[in-house]
Amino acid sequence: MRALALALTAALLTTPAAAQPDRRFADILPPAPAWRGASEKLPAPAGHPWITPAETTGFRTTPSYAETLDYLRRMAGASDLIRLERFGETAEGRELVVAVVSKDRGRLDPAKPVVLAQAGIHSGEIDGKDAGLMLIRDIAFRGKAGLLDGANLLFVPVFNADGHENTSPYSRPNQRGPESQGFRTTAQNLNLNRDYAKLDAPEMRAMLDLIRRYDPDLYLDLHVTDGVDYVHDITFSFPGWGGRYARSPRSGEWLDKVLRPGLEQALSRNGHFPAPYLDPVDPRAPEKGFNVGADTPRFSTGFGDLRRMPTVLVETHSLKPYRQRVLGTYVLLEAALQAAAAGAGELEAARAADRALRPDRVVLTWKPLAEPVDSILFRPVQRETWRSEASGREEVRWLGRPGAPVRAPVFGSAPDVVAERPAAYWVPAHKAEVIDRLRRHGLGMEILKAPRTVEVEVTRLVAPKQGAASEGRFPVSAADYAPERRQVTYAPGSVRVPTDQPLGELASLLLEARSPDSFLAWGFFPEILHRTEYMEGYVIAPLAERMLKDDPALAAEFRAKLAADPAFAADGDARLRWFYERTPYYDRRHLIYPVGRETR
Repeated sequence: MRALALALTAALLTTPAAAQPDRRFADILPPAPAWRGASEKLPAPAGHPWITPAETTGFRTTPSYAETLDYLRRMAGASDLIRLERFGETAEGRELVVAVVSKDRGRLDPAKPVVLAQAGIHSGEIDGKDAGLMLIRDIAFRGKAGLLDGANLLFVPVFNADGHENTSPYSRPNQRGPESQGFRTTAQNLNLNRDYAKLDAPEMRAMLDLIRRYDPDLYLDLHVTDGVDYVHDITFSFPGWGGRYARSPRSGEWLDKVLRPGLEQALSRNGHFPAPYLDPVDPRAPEKGFNVGADTPRFSTGFGDLRRMPTVLVETHSLKPYRQRVLGTYVLLEAALQAAAAGAGELEAARAADRALRPDRVVLTWKPLAEPVDSILFRPVQRETWRSEASGREEVRWLGRPGAPVRAPVFGSAPDVVAERPAAYWVPAHKAEVIDRLRRHGLGMEILKAPRTVEVEVTRLVAPKQGAASEGRFPVSAADYAPERRQVTYAPGSVRVPTDQPLGELASLLLEARSPDSFLAWGFFPEILHRTEYMEGYVIAPLAERMLKDDPALAAEFRAKLAADPAFAADGDARLRWFYERTPYYDRRHLIYPVGRETR
């Protein structure tokens, strides 16, 4: 095997990228079940003047970013229905482009809902790009312009353009086609679908600007899933199960009652096998059940839910042939436009109702439930096990043959950590980076022009821990988060962020100390972990003796800790530090998260 790997490497170094055959040991992948569907009529015939690059190779390959933009530009030059707009730039300087598709050359009719479809956030998962090119082509040149009678379309062909050009036959070993695929993360090695809250990537900041400018009524995030094998070739999800965990409940109801049936019917009618997003309890035996729950704002679906913007995660199945996956995505995009147009009034009313919400309590984290909340009809693929010398255990081999459908349980979640919504959050002026990101999110805020002293609740971190590097940050957690009331003077440039606004719940998820996607948790406040002042032993030791004598309760607490913690008892410095932390000389900013909560 080592000799084969070396030979492949040598061949790759001497063979032009465009000529490299598929050398990803495709024979090791599970066999793909035979498939036929009505959507196979969608591709343009050979020789058609607007055949897409992927269609010309029978979906064996996908075009480069330059080829993709060239195809879009040619269509825009030939059709009054298409306008291209540059909306940002990647870390490596590539332009980010959105196709604005409407009846009036990119002028969006405000009476029609706006559907934003985004492909290539994980650029190896590129089915949405080729499906979108086909659909726009058919709208402009093959008789489907009627799709724009009731809706406007925004289409981002490749969100992670730098990753798209970092292409290789080895990017996604669990995926069947295309021959060469882009890489999951950006040039900065950031996963854009973990960046919606913290906004570290220039691509994500550009996308947020695009979203704020056009305010989409429906946001489709197009992916390809990994994981276990099954018959289903396209899955999708939105916050919660049937809207059960949606922070925007009316929008969640619209997604569940209007959009979902439309998508499922269109896909089934065209020979595809739709299902809810499948997150198995046991990947080796998926029929045991699937997990569902609320998404956090680091993900597109959790972020959209908090923005009161109905958002759908679409996941085609990686082990299905590329052609089948692209055609399924095409059907889904077309059906989404039709559903948005047909349900426009309900969708507008749902978003307005959700934007008026001001929940008294905000759920920060969820915990899994032991009992099922529902069930689904799951279509498995047959499997067998075999003893692997390499792993030393039984491994699963998927056989490519459909198994008998089974009714599989669905396990939900319940609120875990919940915060009372404050009247406002106060962010000090010296945290300009945090203030800038709040502004980019579109949060309303008051900017202080003069110092102001207010009583707020701040948070002390108990036993904080800085985690390993993750998504370009060093996350911070703590054993506990202790509230303290203080009088704080905020300098000019500090901001007061009220929660009585449509994005108030988003503000809580970004600024509450215990939120997993807060700026604190993502490591934006490393300075509070460092103690900058101290007290010499010759000063604190006699002071500690006096404290023991004058405060019986403190003395009892100290002696209890000595008895309970032998390591502490044996460490003279730790013992004196314990007393120092209980004196008025102790650094008042050490381990204090300085974002204040103004209670209602």
